Amino acid sequence: MTTDANPIYFQGRSAEETQRLIDQAKLYDEHTRFLLQNAGVSAGMNVLDVGSGAGDVAFIAARLVGPTGSVIGVDQNPAVLETARARAEAMRLGNVRFIESDIRTVDLPADFDAAVGRLVLMYSADPVATLRAVSDRVRPGGVVAFQEADLPLARVDVAARPLYGKFFDVAAAVFERAGVHGSMGTGLHRAFVDAGIGAPTMWAVIPMGGPAGWPGYGWFASSFRSALPAIEQLGIATGAELDLETLAERIEDEVVQTGLPLFATPHVCAWARTG
Repeated sequence: MTTDANPIYFQGRSAEETQRLIDQAKLYDEHTRFLLQNAGVSAGMNVLDVGSGAGDVAFIAARLVGPTGSVIGVDQNPAVLETARARAEAMRLGNVRFIESDIRTVDLPADFDAAVGRLVLMYSADPVATLRAVSDRVRPGGVVAFQEADLPLARVDVAARPLYGKFFDVAAAVFERAGVHGSMGTGLHRAFVDAGIGAPTMWAVIPMGGPAGWPGYGWFASSFRSALPAIEQLGIATGAELDLETLAERIEDEVVQTGLPLFATPHVCAWARTG
């Protein structure tokens, strides 16, 4: 969903980034499934998935709507959509297909029962305009449901966790300098209202890790590896300063030493029905 005016997708478009997205989904999929179920996505519905990436949200929706329903995923990155299509085939999900396009201009009908997305609006130059374009594809009384990051909600006890605090500051700087909406999660209320959908039902989720071997430690490190070219280009830090190859082990050690869990990026879930 990018144009020249949109924020930088600072994690890049590599095969490693696609794998990071798949790993990230393991931390958030149960929360996304609850969002879609709570919003009323169910058997037989036709669902539009916005900014599909590697396909994880589309796969959740496809299982909820079942063989009598359908899911169309839209994304502008052809390489990641090839991965999504291959994964859908491997999962034998015949009710989902993917289109390479911009959601604002894609040639699709305006009769979807639901439109959903995860970590999409935060990369839009105008989230309200994008949300309005999405809701215009949904029939009256249909569902609009989004899940977006809100980095400031993770700024907790950083003084007691110096390593976590250092990387939180790096993340906050790259969000800001790349123009990404780091508070898009809490901004969903205003975005839904300004887009003419109405005030959404909302809640926040924060996966936290303490157990040895929690997959979030590796995801934390891989997130910064994907972002490293942007971090260096934007003048925030160097690879030598960050020492990313040992980050997963070091952040896990800090959790053990402090007794404070690692916070994955907080997500805010929001849904409403169109008028």
